[in-house]
Formats: sequence, structure tokens, C-alpha cells
Amino acid sequence: MKFLFDLLPVILFFGVYKIAGANEDAAFGFASQLLGTGIAPSQAPILLATAVAILATFGQIAGVWARHRKVDTMLWVSLAIIVVFGGATLLFHNPTFIKWKPTALYWLFGGVLLGSVLVFRRNLIRRMLEAQIQLPDAVWDRLNLAWASFFLLMGVLNLYVAYNFSEEAWVNFKLFGGMGLMFAFVLAQGFFLSKYLEEDPQ
Repeated sequence: MKFLFDLLPVILFFGVYKIAGANEDAAFGFASQLLGTGIAPSQAPILLATAVAILATFGQIAGVWARHRKVDTMLWVSLAIIVVFGGATLLFHNPTFIKWKPTALYWLFGGVLLGSVLVFRRNLIRRMLEAQIQLPDAVWDRLNLAWASFFLLMGVLNLYVAYNFSEEAWVNFKLFGGMGLMFAFVLAQGFFLSKYLEEDPQ
């Protein structure tokens, strides 16, 4: 359930885009009322999906705060990025900004993982996972580098799809491509780490 909750803004973005695209006249009318004039009918699906994604992220934070009275830093970062890039898309009626949003988030994650090691000599992946698994120092370093590299490459791949394929193809990739590649990476990482896992004596 937590996995679906974390993906809620992306899932709603995808759903609203598809529904609005299938009902273009109604979507155009609603988007015009919401955002004012100057919107082309073809822009309505991406604009409405962006507005819903922003609201969903605020809803995520409200839900987490109501349950735990604490919100993870990464969720605040995600909110800031969707507000900035999504807000620019709504303000200027330009989907280019929202297409950059995943890349900004991926590159931020990758940059933080690399910067924490290079500047502060702190391995954030180790800090997050060492309570669950014990690894040699060299393996922790490779793991941190692997995650940083994955995020940086995902940012590049997002831009490649955004600029070389249709808007709908990018929306599909945003949900299924991103989620599929993340799942494959985690699975490969699991196989790599399996030899370091000790069996529970019980």
C-alpha cells in the first residue's frame, strides 16, 4: 500500500491525462475555466493532469502529517519540485516544464548521493540501509555509486523520451517506463546483495 501511496501523484497524473485526452472538448472547457484563455484544446490533458498531480502531492503530505506528525525530507523536496515545474507549466501553458520535473528530481537525488560522499564523506545509502544489512565498506561505496548513476541516467532518459517521442509516449513512460526500470534496478541490486545476506539462525 505504501508503494501505491508514494506513486499516487504519478498514477493520478496518468489517469487524468488519459481521461482528458479521451474527452477533449470537456477537458478543454474545464481547463479554460480553471486556467483562463489562451489554451489550445490539445494542451488541456497535460495541464489538467499537472494540476491534479500538484494537488495530489499536497494531499500526500497532509495524509502523512495527519498519521505521523512528521513528513520525510524527500517528500518536501518532491512537493517543491512539482510546485515549481508544475506551476510554471500551468502559468505559461507550456508542458516543457512538467517534462523536466522528473529529470530535476532524479538529478537532485543523484547529486545528493554523490555530493554527500565527495564533500561530506558520508554514504547516504549506507546510512539508510545498514540497520538491515551489513556490507563491506567497498560494497557500500559501489552501492551508493550505483544508485547515484541510476538516478543520473534516468534523468537523461526522461529528457530523451520527452524530446524525441510524442507527449502521450512520454506520459506512458513516466509511469510504466520509470516504474519498470526502477523495479528492474532494485531486483538486480537484490541479486547482487544476496551473497552478503546472512540467514536468520531462527
